[in-house]
Amino acid sequence: MYWIWTLIVGAIIGAIAGAITNRSGSMGWIANIIAGLAGSALGQALFGSWGPQLGGMAVLPSLIGAVIVVAVVSFFVMRVTAKK
Repeated sequence: MYWIWTLIVGAIIGAIAGAITNRSGSMGWIANIIAGLAGSALGQALFGSWGPQLGGMAVLPSLIGAVIVVAVVSFFVMRVTAKK
């Protein structure tokens, strides 16, 4: 049950990060989960685990990390698709 809750929270964090960066239209729900989980790991590694916790993730550092991940990934995806 813990992993299901973690995936749900990761998807929500990824969707919020996509909405903040205006890049959510190009990402599907699987990419939102991946961005949320990767952003959570990055955010907690960089900023620690302060703030409210949900699903084993500190929400605020996870959201900041997910915004960074979505921005970087969308930058590279746009560069690759522009060259085609």
